[in-house]
Amino acid sequence: MELAKYIDHTILKPEATFQDIERLCSEAAEHKFAAVCVNPCYVELAVRLLVGTGVKVATVIGFPLGANLSIIKAFEARHAARQGADEIDMVINIGAAKQGNWALVLSDIKQVVEGAEGHIVKVIVEAALLTEDEKKEVCNLVLNSGAHYIKTSTGFSAGGATVSDIELFKTIVGEKIGIKASGGIRTRQDAVAMIAAGATRLGTSAGVSISS
Repeated sequence: MELAKYIDHTILKPEATFQDIERLCSEAAEHKFAAVCVNPCYVELAVRLLVGTGVKVATVIGFPLGANLSIIKAFEARHAARQGADEIDMVINIGAAKQGNWALVLSDIKQVVEGAEGHIVKVIVEAALLTEDEKKEVCNLVLNSGAHYIKTSTGFSAGGATVSDIELFKTIVGEKIGIKASGGIRTRQDAVAMIAAGATRLGTSAGVSISS
């Protein structure tokens, strides 16, 4: 299986430096990954480094807690898109989901989709913090939000991607939107299992070893 086309080659750790982003982009171009995923302060650098390579630039919004005001998330998304980001990975308002305030969760996503001005939006739902019923509800909200992907995890919380979550998401969203598995994907075996379960994109910092 050709895995490189599935991979968002990722560095989101707070101590990442310009040199780390330069290495990330060089590896992404060499291996022809789908995208790099970087914190917002590195969008312009990544865009500049990846011109002409075919590798997209993704960034994160409301990351990693999802607790920012919707207006701030929307501004972040708009600013990142205008800096050249191709894709926006946003974190939902997890607290609102846990208290069943689905109207707020949906409004939050829709405001980011509008702010992204037509760019790809991936919705991080932090599945490890949700019950089975909450996962089902949030899948349906993402379907109705105008976003393009549902994404499992930030990689900064209680757990990462699981095959069972990908399978659940797939039963609900089908082929209507993409599914991004992210968090804890470190081996080729992990990657293949996620794709077999229905993932169409993989977020990982181990892209080079996985695809080699």
